[in-house]
Amino acid sequence: MFVMPIVLVIVITAIQNSTFELVNDNKVPLLLCNKDGGEPSNQLIQAIEKIGMFQVKQVTKDESEKQITDRMHAKDALVAIVIPQNFSATISAKASNISNKALNKFGLQTDSGKTVAADIEPVTLYYHPVLQQSFRSSIQGALRSALQIVENKQIVKSLYFSLNEKQMPASFENEIVSGQATIIEIPISRNGSRNIPNATQHNIPAWTIFAMFFIVISLGSSVVREKLNGSFLRLKTLPTSYLVALLSKQIAYMAVTLLQTAIIFSIGVWLFPLIGLPALNIPDDKLGLFVVSVICGWCAVSYAICIGVFAQTQEQANGFGAVSIVLLAAIGGILVPSFAMPASFQGIMKLSPLHWCLEAFYGLFLEGGKLKDVLLNILPLLGITLLIQVVTLYTLKRKNLI
Repeated sequence: MFVMPIVLVIVITAIQNSTFELVNDNKVPLLLCNKDGGEPSNQLIQAIEKIGMFQVKQVTKDESEKQITDRMHAKDALVAIVIPQNFSATISAKASNISNKALNKFGLQTDSGKTVAADIEPVTLYYHPVLQQSFRSSIQGALRSALQIVENKQIVKSLYFSLNEKQMPASFENEIVSGQATIIEIPISRNGSRNIPNATQHNIPAWTIFAMFFIVISLGSSVVREKLNGSFLRLKTLPTSYLVALLSKQIAYMAVTLLQTAIIFSIGVWLFPLIGLPALNIPDDKLGLFVVSVICGWCAVSYAICIGVFAQTQEQANGFGAVSIVLLAAIGGILVPSFAMPASFQGIMKLSPLHWCLEAFYGLFLEGGKLKDVLLNILPLLGITLLIQVVTLYTLKRKNLI
């Protein structure tokens, strides 16, 4: 129970880091079949290659749909694009129609007073079923951008030819079409840092919380064993309150959770760079990090003891404890980001102590905040912890265990 969450942190972070860097380093294999061969279709291929998220493999234009899909089933590629035969002709016709309409708006006569049919045959996109909807949407957006670049080039060239009766110089074309405004990405932070959060910064805090609460397996079973083997009765005979023993148990297991947290954070700082993963950046407010870790550990220990008090057997404690932690992690934003949850879950999410733990850690690790900045997350967590403590004490008294 101590080592397994540590292994989980390493595996999950490695997988998500690979996913985050998919568009940069691990390009998606793409089969491209150009059945047209004209200049606009070649420009489309160049635009797709410049996107940077695809590893383009061109196939011959006489390959059938079945041959392409068979290649995809054999995992040669996850995506395939087929450019239709009349793509270049219809793109040119559409550009000519738009340029003629634009010139007519300014009162300029064109060589052709009438438009020609320009119904562009759709570009076919095949995708492997393993690709999720969000990733398919990204691919479609990239493909639409490439198509838009090709169409804009043809429109600009058509306008230039209509006005000057000669082909546009390549340098002028690039200046018009490629002169896009740049975008600067700046992550907001409370301490003014401009460090871009990576997979490690997201996963280490989240799965550390999961590891803390997974102590319910060992601690919950321990409480059940004490009830079954008479340890509670023997402790009642001692000349002291059982609350002392209960508090001692909490302190011991809180030390375990803090040790586990220290080990996981150390792995993120020193081991991750050695295995090719981004290093964990420890927050500047070390005291705030310690306080948040202690409160999260106390909540986890309190929940584990409460489960052990209610459970009648070790099987009940282990089964209910493990499943409940997974459910609380799911609705708390650890398995699925909180911003991606439906509106109906926003209220339920706040009932999970793991949600408040995660928000407090994220306030330190991702937003660069200090202890005072995460107080609004710590106070609800303390409230939930105290409520669990009260329920545990009431149940112990009701069962005449104290």
